[in-house]
Amino acid sequence: MSGEGGGGGGGGRRRARVSRLVSFSATHRLHSKSLSNEENLKLFGKCNNPNGHGHNYKVVVTVHGEIDPVTGMVMNLTDLKEYMEEAIMKPLDHKNLDLDVPYFADVVSTTENVAVYIWENLQKFLPLGVLYKVKVYETDNNIVVYKGE
Repeated sequence: MSGEGGGGGGGGRRRARVSRLVSFSATHRLHSKSLSNEENLKLFGKCNNPNGHGHNYKVVVTVHGEIDPVTGMVMNLTDLKEYMEEAIMKPLDHKNLDLDVPYFADVVSTTENVAVYIWENLQKFLPLGVLYKVKVYETDNNIVVYKGE
């Protein structure tokens, strides 16, 4: 029986969130040009190593929207995969974030700022309002969620 309570059939369109995960490896150094070397070392500790250090990042991208009644999809996952390849993998995978990614020339390459960078890059490919959340795992214990705020 459709009707009350949200079964199939008439009424409004259903909305859903769809997520996809990618992993990339990169190196970086936590260092702010606004601070002295001593202040950077005190603030960032071993992560301020002049030679940098690396991570195997995991990124979960979540999009949201109405489920298309014809395709049954919020978004074609093949398209999302291609957008993530262009916005995340090509610019970041096996790169030194501070030296190879112009965005981080003057922005400290914290996981928070990596999440913002990914969000801004994905916005170039996705229809307006579709991107819901970017979740970046620097490690299993250190995770940042950014929702464009």
